[in-house]
Amino acid sequence: MEKHNQSKKRKGRHTAGKFIALIQLLLSVGLIAVVWNSGLLPAKYIASMVILLLVLFGLCFGIQYVKSKLNIAGVVLSALISICLAAGLFYTMQAAQIMKDVGGASYKTDNMIVVVKKDDPAANLLAAKNYRFGVQTTVDQDNNQKMVEDVQKVIGRDMKLEEYTTLQEEAEALLKGRIDAAIYNEAFNGILEDVIEDYSSEVRILYQYGIDTPIEPEEADIEKPFNIYISGIDVSGPITTNSRSDVNIIMTVNPKTKKILLTTTPRDYYVQIPGVSGEQRDKLTHAGIYGVDVSMDTLEHLYGIDISYYARVNFTSLITIVDALGGIDVYSDYDFKAMGYSFKQGINHLGGEESLAFSRERYSFESGDNQRGKNQEAVLTAILQKAMSPAILTSANEILRNIGDCVETNMTQDEMSRLINMQISDGTAWTIESAAATGKGDNQGCYSSGSQLLYVMWPDESSVQQITENMRKIREEQ
Repeated sequence: MEKHNQSKKRKGRHTAGKFIALIQLLLSVGLIAVVWNSGLLPAKYIASMVILLLVLFGLCFGIQYVKSKLNIAGVVLSALISICLAAGLFYTMQAAQIMKDVGGASYKTDNMIVVVKKDDPAANLLAAKNYRFGVQTTVDQDNNQKMVEDVQKVIGRDMKLEEYTTLQEEAEALLKGRIDAAIYNEAFNGILEDVIEDYSSEVRILYQYGIDTPIEPEEADIEKPFNIYISGIDVSGPITTNSRSDVNIIMTVNPKTKKILLTTTPRDYYVQIPGVSGEQRDKLTHAGIYGVDVSMDTLEHLYGIDISYYARVNFTSLITIVDALGGIDVYSDYDFKAMGYSFKQGINHLGGEESLAFSRERYSFESGDNQRGKNQEAVLTAILQKAMSPAILTSANEILRNIGDCVETNMTQDEMSRLINMQISDGTAWTIESAAATGKGDNQGCYSSGSQLLYVMWPDESSVQQITENMRKIREEQ
């Protein structure tokens, strides 16, 4: 009787062990399928994974036929492997989904707003239906018209509308009480803060309306040389919202030679904005107000190149990325202080907040924005070097999980996967070079801000020509 009971217990253990081993097999198949569909790993690595997982399954399943206590160890081993497989399946699916969410951007958003004075009693737009509204008639006319139509639809009547030549005149009319509310694109707030002291503290947003506009996709082959525009912005709303671009870096990539050229163009570069400013000039940073595609067009026109991809990065994501990587090592040309941090000439190990301070400072340098551009390149170079090392594998999911809302790119999930696949398959280190456009400071009127004189930088044509030649060499090198 006792032997019979022991036999039943062993049979029960064997059955449970086989069941867990079958779960292990299903999870193995699921993980292989997800990894294969993601395109992240080269075929040779997937083949090795298949062999390893089959061997582990065969071992765990075969042990269940051994009539000894060894089968208990097999059950434990199979359970542990199943847990690891489930975790791997979850994180791989999560990474693929985040890449899908971040990539494939196909539109831009203009956040149109109605602002009133800070102490205005109106709680909503309906309460302001009898107000005198102001609108400017020089720039961004299509969006202004759409916003006027939307406001009239909401309040159910034609509004009392006052027109002004410039946005500054409209804003001053609001502050002086000549109108009760002002309509404009929120992307222009930065310009208003530059020309009207304490403007943002004197007004509040009463109503906002997002206008989405498709961005025409660019045709490109990720396995051939390409340019990608990196735009650093600082917005509180969705990453798709148009905004001034404070960081403007072109990354020229040659996948065959494993070379990258990072080119910084100062935010104050005094340039023509194709399709927007006509023959007038404006700051490069203002091109971002009209959309990332307009910034790309402006830089294409400046350097005579094609830019296939873009990546918009909110400043908050810089902190997240650097901290997730465990910090970065950045070379500083000077000793200086910024935002409460001290930086020494030479190599500095920086965390996220320190990297942001290092990238934003310009007043500590005689060359101002030129040196800031070089510092931004130094930070980006350090991030790229660490991201292309094995260290990225331990923090990839943390980075992806935290940057989903503050990074966007028109590079598709498939293109990103192919890039990662190529890097894992090849494993060759990249050579990263840098260049910075230079110019001469001046005070001039800008298309987007009207007659108000603002600090600008006239492009140094020899600098622009040299950069164009450097980009060509990187692209054409075999």
